[in-house]
Amino acid sequence: MSAYTYHLTCEYDGTFYHGWQRQPHCPTLQAAIEKAICSITNVKTVALTGAGRTDAGVHAAAQSAHFQLTKWMDPQRLLLGINAVLPQDISIKSMKLVDAAFHARYFAKQKTYCYFVYNGPIRSPLQRLTAWHLRAPLDIAKMRVAAKRLRGVHDFTSFTATQSDAQNHKVMLKTIRIVKKGEQIIFTLVASRFLRYMVRNIVGLLVEVGRGHRSATDITSILKAKDRQLAGPTAPPHGLCLMKVEY
Repeated sequence: MSAYTYHLTCEYDGTFYHGWQRQPHCPTLQAAIEKAICSITNVKTVALTGAGRTDAGVHAAAQSAHFQLTKWMDPQRLLLGINAVLPQDISIKSMKLVDAAFHARYFAKQKTYCYFVYNGPIRSPLQRLTAWHLRAPLDIAKMRVAAKRLRGVHDFTSFTATQSDAQNHKVMLKTIRIVKKGEQIIFTLVASRFLRYMVRNIVGLLVEVGRGHRSATDITSILKAKDRQLAGPTAPPHGLCLMKVEY
């Protein structure tokens, strides 16, 4: 039986979800979108495959995913129908019919993540769910010097989850940029792939540098050690957002 493959891009607030991947007895983004697809298409089950698995509390401006149906449906009408039944914290931004061989994860060439820090003395109610609030001023110049040492091809074992099941920890970190806009600091990282917790662990260490607790010169020895315990704290999930997946 022939199948039609649909590629969608979705935006979501991950605050009230246990991450992307479907889990028993827990609300997840994959499960919520699959339920909406089934409701609109009248199929019993559908398998939605994402470009990556965002963790609990992490957001996305443009997560990419694909699914297959055995019957043709107009992509635009499908998009509108799914959005009509999705929770308000999830939205399908685009939908298109693609080649049957397309795979949202394996075809991805690079991903862009942003991590948001609100660096002001008084908390911001509007940013409480989307940025890590740090009251003490951070030294942007020192963090930028440290970030440069992370750019390029490295073994990022020290910056991945200790329970990571990835066999290869070498990653080409193409871009790592730190921009300050008023009281907001934005960390932008681009790579062909990311290890679990990699972005949050990198940000956690860079914040330690910005606080004056660590030195930029520590980066080289931390990378060489391949020891997660040496790389400092993990930044909280709510400041992280998947911005783009490119094919």
